[in-house]
Amino acid sequence: MTAVNLLELDREALAAFCEQLGEKPFRATQLFRWIHQRGASDFDDMTDLAKSLRQKLAGRACIAPMGVVSEQASADGTIKWLFDVGGGNAVETVFIPEDDRGTLCVSSQAGCAVGCRFCSTGHQGFSRNLSTGEIIAQLWFAEHQLRKRFNSPEGQRVGLTDDKRVITNVVMMGMGEPLQNYSALVPALRMMLDDHGYGLSRRRVTVSTSGVVPMIERLRDDCPVALAVSLHAPNDALRNDLVPLNRKYPLHELLAACRSYLAAAPRDFITFEYCMLDGVNDTDACAHELLALVAPHGVVHGREGVSGISCKFNLIPFNPFPASGLKRSPNERVMAFARILQDGGVVTTVRKTRGDDIDAACGQLAGEVQDRTRAHERMTRAPVQVHRIGSPAARAIEAGRAPESVAPHESEA
Repeated sequence: MTAVNLLELDREALAAFCEQLGEKPFRATQLFRWIHQRGASDFDDMTDLAKSLRQKLAGRACIAPMGVVSEQASADGTIKWLFDVGGGNAVETVFIPEDDRGTLCVSSQAGCAVGCRFCSTGHQGFSRNLSTGEIIAQLWFAEHQLRKRFNSPEGQRVGLTDDKRVITNVVMMGMGEPLQNYSALVPALRMMLDDHGYGLSRRRVTVSTSGVVPMIERLRDDCPVALAVSLHAPNDALRNDLVPLNRKYPLHELLAACRSYLAAAPRDFITFEYCMLDGVNDTDACAHELLALVAPHGVVHGREGVSGISCKFNLIPFNPFPASGLKRSPNERVMAFARILQDGGVVTTVRKTRGDDIDAACGQLAGEVQDRTRAHERMTRAPVQVHRIGSPAARAIEAGRAPESVAPHESEA
């Protein structure tokens, strides 16, 4: 009999498993606390469980985290781990410490099939989805490894103790498109939120998506957490080239899903992520197009425009990698772009680059991926073409025709 990895089970599923063993539901809660709150991996350490139960578990279950291939530490305190997920694949997870919080960036897939032009993961291709246990194992390992580390004499000097939570925020912004792995994602999110597990607030767990519209709608109903949308372009013509998924779910559908999500969202706004690419999407005209996108009539007060989308923009300096063919916008251009959005009444921040010296910054995660999607062929494209609203190419896009100046794309996986 193959042992069940209990990291795969949320508390409801764990209760069902305990019932199969002839145990009462409260045993599942005890077991869940031992695994996720205390980081136990040996049933013999779970001293308040009956010996008979521990013996049952030893024969039928296990707590099997992923193997750590490597760990790298940045000069700014960021830590990156490479985890072995088998089959020649490995995924990366990043811990970002700050004065008021500790954020863990978690991967959901070995690779990514979306193929965004500016993302190193997309250039690696796609192998497979991670399981629920592989997603939560990243948090399980990081939380308890860091708690032990910070409980050392050095950690105690900065006020961290063994019973103090190290990770306060989780962002599903690592390798992969989380909403294309929905069935594994949602149980993992529930474990993060469970008061008997990690007890994170819905406001402190963020799912980032490139725009899988049907799954945004499902997440709203099933497990609404903070939502970040990888926008990166102010019109369909440019976004089709930067984020190929836009060809399936264009901006008007994506923005409608965002409006709908706000009804259940734990925050009163959607975060739009925008990677700043020199000469591609960073012009004043692009900034004004973005304002028109969130407030079509140009009237924006606070975060909410007449479109009804309460939002903020997070501008992300591009982290270059050789295969992208793209360049980072100069700092002065980023700040000028931000000022236009701010003057239009939209809350706008510029993300601070962390961990770029260990390739742990936004867009740099790559891991090791046994690609099944011919990514190298798909990602070898003509230079990005910029299409303004009202231009012939943009009108062709709106009419459902491919403009001649845009290189053809294969359909998304």
